[in-house]
Amino acid sequence: MESHFSPGYVQNLLQSLKSSKIYTDLHNAAQTEVSKTSVRVSELKKGVQSGLAASGWEKKLRNEIYQYLLSHPVSSHPQATPAEHLKEPLLYLRKAQQAWEKRILKSLNSMCTELNIPLARKRPEKEQKELAGRWTELGIDGPDLTQIRPVYAPKDFLEVIMCLQNPNYNAGDSSGTYTLWGLVQLPLKLSSINRLRLLYSDMAINQCQTGVDDSSDIPADMFDSDRVKLGKKVLQAEHSPIAQEYAKKGCPVSLREDLWSQILGINVDEFDVLYYEQLKANVIAHDLLVDSLLYKDVKLTATNDDQYFVFEDFLYQILLPFTRDTEVLSHFARNSASPPKSYIRGKLGDENFSVVYPPNGVIPFHGFAMYVAPLCYLYKDPVKLYYAFRAIYTRFFFRLHSISSHPQGIVCLSLLFENLLQTHEAELFFYLKSVGCQPLKIAFKWLVRAFSGYLSSDQVLLLWDRILAYNSLEILSVLAVSIFSFRKTNLLKVQSYNAAEAVLADLTTLQVIPLIQLSLFSK
Repeated sequence: MESHFSPGYVQNLLQSLKSSKIYTDLHNAAQTEVSKTSVRVSELKKGVQSGLAASGWEKKLRNEIYQYLLSHPVSSHPQATPAEHLKEPLLYLRKAQQAWEKRILKSLNSMCTELNIPLARKRPEKEQKELAGRWTELGIDGPDLTQIRPVYAPKDFLEVIMCLQNPNYNAGDSSGTYTLWGLVQLPLKLSSINRLRLLYSDMAINQCQTGVDDSSDIPADMFDSDRVKLGKKVLQAEHSPIAQEYAKKGCPVSLREDLWSQILGINVDEFDVLYYEQLKANVIAHDLLVDSLLYKDVKLTATNDDQYFVFEDFLYQILLPFTRDTEVLSHFARNSASPPKSYIRGKLGDENFSVVYPPNGVIPFHGFAMYVAPLCYLYKDPVKLYYAFRAIYTRFFFRLHSISSHPQGIVCLSLLFENLLQTHEAELFFYLKSVGCQPLKIAFKWLVRAFSGYLSSDQVLLLWDRILAYNSLEILSVLAVSIFSFRKTNLLKVQSYNAAEAVLADLTTLQVIPLIQLSLFSK
């Protein structure tokens, strides 16, 4: 049977496997099989293959390949396509992203100049010992943050997106065939409501769901106990695609940690623990300006949140090592953004003396810590939590703060939200617009943070179940539309932007799954 993967794609896959840990482990396991006396020399290859399959290595290899396929979708571009076109095919969006990156770096550098602090410094021996001693209590005596400010907030990013224009497209087309009421004025390809209904068909109203049918009002034996039994069988199978299929109807609370680990391909061993300890040692040895940005962000967001303030120390143990993790840089190959560079003092502009800053290439913004906060309810081991967050960020969340035409990117999600609301709640959209309240100005911060910090923590996890299960962020736009629909009666009475914002200020009482079902399947 002919493969639909190009030779180049297969080559990249093999290269990725060869540089991964599983390659070494498989090699060692194969040597063990060869040394067994039961294997005949005449059937050496067959014997080794069956031995590896029997000891579970075939399944592990399949999972590894599946993770690669998920994070590296097959490109429709020809093989000779330049790398920057693969990152972002539209030139005007590439330029906009580059201009945005320059603006972020300028903001960071001006903070350094104003406060007279370096981007990075080596900690004195005494400070290193003191920091290592209170690693699990980093929130108690953090750095002075009085003059530290976030580099940017979601509203700054929205202003940039609002100004995006395709130079080849005339928005004032007199024929009126393409009129947009919203803030995002770009002709990008989006999913239709019918495609979304098809994609999320397992969430239909006639299907039982974790998050609806497992509530305390319904006897456990009717749904929840059977769902848990099936979940345990899924975990025993140790196969990522099965776990992902199961999660389409939500993950029971007791199994969610292990199911997510299986879907994300996380299997922490002593090598991973050692790597995390190495990152921790780098945090202890050097102080970066982005550390203060993260401290400030945690103080402004999670510490002020009733649901997450208890995890303050936990968040530092994840976010600080994350800034040092150069493995994160690999996601820039499929990200429209590029890692920011800094130069060794006195060598500005000389590429031979340039370094990626911070080492992971990600400058945190206001609200970044909230990508980690809900995961603290799942993983009690910081090492496991670290790898879960890194996997989710490099597969999904990086798209929520970079400019691109990718259907999962924040630009398309914003446009999808506006299009769905215009189509299905035209009266509401037009009324809010007439009183000076563009709906996206309220919904944008929900989308950028994947609703973390806005919904109650259990509802955030139910929502993220579906992001992992369907390998798509489009559900965020669907939920944002359904919230506006749900609060429609009150929204049609408001007379200003502030009043509309007040109506949508508290989302902690909402049940996300019934709302999404109503939005997608009741019309």
